[in-house]
Amino acid sequence: QVQLVESGGDLVQPGGSLRLSCAASGSIFSISAMGWYRQTLGKQRELVASITTGGGTNYADSVKGRFTISRDNAKKTVYLQMNNLKPEDTAVYYCNAYITLYGGSPYQPGNYWGQGTQVTVSS
Repeated sequence: QVQLVESGGDLVQPGGSLRLSCAASGSIFSISAMGWYRQTLGKQRELVASITTGGGTNYADSVKGRFTISRDNAKKTVYLQMNNLKPEDTAVYYCNAYITLYGGSPYQPGNYWGQGTQVTVSS
């Protein structure tokens, strides 16, 4: 019923930039919080950045000042602009969103994940 499709992952040199996108589609009535997580092999998935419907943002300490999360509510899309990338940013990046479907309760939105996009920072 709902799909989150990420794009923008790539191989980039240290100091470079990438922009990730995640578009939601399906029987969507509303989307509340959206966010980006990342995971490397053998480690737990961690929050990178999140954004509320009104534009309030939250960032992991490791990416503050380098990454910027934004969203286009009309397009049901969230973005992650990543600048000054470091090798330790290498991971699979996942989009996450709290979505209320048509006929669902806005007080109990479902939590949905994208399939992930690989970001590799290496020279």
